[in-house]
Amino acid sequence: MKDATRISPSSLLIQMGITPADNREGLKTAIPWKSMGGGMQTRMLFQYQQLLDTITQNYQLFGPLAIAASFQNTLFKPFFTDPIKTHARITARSGKEPDIYRDLNGWIYKNYARSLYDLCGYFMKDGKFDRSKARSVATTPEGHRMLKEYVQEFGQMENAYNSLGMTRLHAMKEMLKCLLVVITEMPLDGESLPYMRKKPDGTDGMTFEEYLAENRFRLECLHGTNAFDPKEYSERATQGRIGCSDYEIVKGSRLHSVRLRRYFLPKGIKPNGRVLYISTPLINKPELFDLADGKSVVQGMLREGYAVYLVDHGECGPDDTHLELAFFNKTVHDRYLEIIGKRHPKCRIDMMGYCMGGTLMLPYLARRAEERMARGEKMDICKIALMASPVRFDDEDSGHEKMRSFIRQNYDPNLMNELFGSVNIPPQVIDFGMNEIQPGVHYTVLSGFYGRAIYSRAIEDSAPFLYWLTHGTKFPAKAHRQWIEQFFMGNELVKGTYRMPSTNPDLDGRPVDMEALRRGEVRIFDYRGSRDPIAPPGSCVASQLWGMRAEGNIQMTRGGLNRTFEKNIGHIFVVSKQLLGEYLKTVSDFLNDGPCEGID
Repeated sequence: MKDATRISPSSLLIQMGITPADNREGLKTAIPWKSMGGGMQTRMLFQYQQLLDTITQNYQLFGPLAIAASFQNTLFKPFFTDPIKTHARITARSGKEPDIYRDLNGWIYKNYARSLYDLCGYFMKDGKFDRSKARSVATTPEGHRMLKEYVQEFGQMENAYNSLGMTRLHAMKEMLKCLLVVITEMPLDGESLPYMRKKPDGTDGMTFEEYLAENRFRLECLHGTNAFDPKEYSERATQGRIGCSDYEIVKGSRLHSVRLRRYFLPKGIKPNGRVLYISTPLINKPELFDLADGKSVVQGMLREGYAVYLVDHGECGPDDTHLELAFFNKTVHDRYLEIIGKRHPKCRIDMMGYCMGGTLMLPYLARRAEERMARGEKMDICKIALMASPVRFDDEDSGHEKMRSFIRQNYDPNLMNELFGSVNIPPQVIDFGMNEIQPGVHYTVLSGFYGRAIYSRAIEDSAPFLYWLTHGTKFPAKAHRQWIEQFFMGNELVKGTYRMPSTNPDLDGRPVDMEALRRGEVRIFDYRGSRDPIAPPGSCVASQLWGMRAEGNIQMTRGGLNRTFEKNIGHIFVVSKQLLGEYLKTVSDFLNDGPCEGID
């Protein structure tokens, strides 16, 4: 068959027209425009209901208008706001996406990936891409018809998409283009090839034949593992279980949904006589500290001989909606450190926290120092290692201006309480806000995953992280509101106005004196990333504000002082074996430097 009969990928793609997956606007981030519009309409509906409630309850002021408002309210609630609240509760309890537009996008992702798998599978023979079959399809009328039908189906899904810009579907569209190029063995007209290696000067780094060979292998890897949809793949590959280190739940440690894990020392490792107490964020599974072999903070610290304990916040339920932040950063830590102290008397306890987990540990340590010094005792916990833990939240140097602006424009505490007050804040809602400060994050994650699919075991190695990334946990409703109001918007920790309870009546309910960390000789280790949009380096400044600080203690310091390390890394650096190894070395050096005089 002559090449004149070969169909080109561009002629197939042109039938789709311009779709939301193309990003013809040249946006640098994703714009969920329908979700944003729907959110605005929802806020307006509930604000109008609040207005009707206010008028109805003030007959003396509004007179007959109150009667009219009451009548309208009896119709407005069952037809408008009550169905919205019911839908929010149902989806939150079932773990589904409460946003109908994002939910439809999720359906599109799944079916787009399945269609990619089906089309790719047509050309697979014994796990290898069959070039002769592809040539036949690309050069015969029957094959052309089949390809056009597939492209029509892809186009229909793309046109139903509810977001614009650098989206996850944009990354999947690039994979479709790559697949069509490999099938037809013809380049795209007037545009660059997806996954083409580039030279430093921006020119192509391989010939077209080399490109085809590499991407045939890429498709074989993705099809062999059925990994075109990373979320579905991670669920199959992990069976919903991640983590590599054995542990037990400490007896008597359950507090609502929170539990204390104790990890077992590997055989042949001698205890070093010290305890490491780890706290995780309220919105993530704790396995970020123990993803997989070679990607585990827990594993690394166990090999150092530490008795490792970790706070597992679990999945909060309806009984946890009223829990305040003070429960998680005071009650829990008091109870668990009491348990650990009884199990390991006279052992030194060091603390480690990631992101919010570390942020909430700091005022706890300061209040603990205040309480002990009030009793005439020295501080018994003298070191804390922070990983990407923000403490400063302002519109200036912290780097949080964009997130704070997003909160001002989109966060309505009363609406959040109406929708999720009885079921807690779903991880999808948290994810929506996080995406706004990470331009094109869904595109970059998926595009990077596809791009690495040519490396041996790259797909399999990514499964635990992908599962962790796509399966968050609920945030207790009241604690979430306090986190937003007191930390993100109130900046209370830096201002010195953050209040905590205490067993000491003179301290109970009073603002925490963060300078108690210095008086208690607590040393702070800050590990932050210059490319971290969630916890920007300007916000991770605990070691520069409190504790045993000194001028110039950035990067490496002399013994007895805080340490601050800023690396060219992002927020979740522990998924890289190399970056994790660097962290473990530096944090080990910090923890091994000097004694703690407050041990009983």
